[in-house]
Amino acid sequence: MADYYEILEVTREATDTEIKKSYRRLAVKYHPDKNPGNAEAEEKFKQISQAYSVLSDPQKRQMYDQYGEDAFTHGGAGGGAGFDPFDLFREAFGGGGGGGGIFDSFFGGGRHDPNAPADGSDLRYDLEIDFEEAVFGADRKIEFSRLAECSECHGSGCEAGTSKKSCPRCHGRGQVSISQGFFSISQECPNCHGAGQIAEKPCKKCRGQGLQQVKRTVTLHIPPGVDTGTRIRVSGEGEPGMRGGSNGDLYVIMHVREHNIFKRSGSTIFCEVPIDFTTAALGGEIKIPTVTGKATLKIPAGTQTGDKFLVRGKGMPSLRGGTRGDQQIQVFVEVPRNLTAAQKEALRHFDELLNGTDQKGKKPLQESFFEKAKKFFQL
Repeated sequence: MADYYEILEVTREATDTEIKKSYRRLAVKYHPDKNPGNAEAEEKFKQISQAYSVLSDPQKRQMYDQYGEDAFTHGGAGGGAGFDPFDLFREAFGGGGGGGGIFDSFFGGGRHDPNAPADGSDLRYDLEIDFEEAVFGADRKIEFSRLAECSECHGSGCEAGTSKKSCPRCHGRGQVSISQGFFSISQECPNCHGAGQIAEKPCKKCRGQGLQQVKRTVTLHIPPGVDTGTRIRVSGEGEPGMRGGSNGDLYVIMHVREHNIFKRSGSTIFCEVPIDFTTAALGGEIKIPTVTGKATLKIPAGTQTGDKFLVRGKGMPSLRGGTRGDQQIQVFVEVPRNLTAAQKEALRHFDELLNGTDQKGKKPLQESFFEKAKKFFQL
């Protein structure tokens, strides 16, 4: 099965509220009663329920984060023999074990109150940031479009001097019933959008919606340690709620640009650094780049291309605070080109000294290779 967080369309940093909100949305979308005869939707509903049964439980979620599905493959919790996705659905929607509640309002039962508060929808904004901004954090101004109260009718949807009347399509109920097979599904009335009323004379500016598109600019605080996919919530900056409902939220998704020197995996920063072969052979100190500036790295004698060194505390900071990660330096030995005659002669002399009678231990890689491959040279 795919990653539980991906199934529920949330990040690993999602709160319990966000996980439940996403589950409710997806469970309604793929519920078998809403998709009769659709085996793919039924399987998706089961997967969503399986994922929610784990991620909604703090202990199970901790086990899943640490061990993945393996934590539940040997009789552990998380959708075993007694797991019922429909019971989970009723519980999440407050329907108990036997009908009623929100569950029935989706599938033909219960009553809809057209005057009940309705929360606004969430919005998404994708933001590209530099690698350095991900390391140190930043404040960025972002501009986006969202709905707001119409400046002409002040949200009423009516022309000045007129009022609203009962919606002729749903007769003031705010919902209409649609039959699908043996089920009757209640859906929001498309004529009044669930309000149960429409304007006698719609406002010309907003066409009776009571809302208009506006530009919003907010300052976003980006904390140190974000990565591509990190989601930052700006509370209340989503679509406006209706009839006293809460505004939705704005979710800003981070996309970190690639750096020309550094690469990152979690809290570790990686960097490749060239060294000359004299330093590799004799050892020494080199200057290396880090995200906080230059640092000195000791190179031991006999260093080979591909050797790795760890610089403590020079990696990415944690989003949760505390210690920084580390930086891993991988060196590669640079062979000089365009040598002078004197340099070539010096190297030939060095080669004679290196390949003298007492060679043992001077070329460990070659010794190991030829020991493994000597049978091929005897052919």
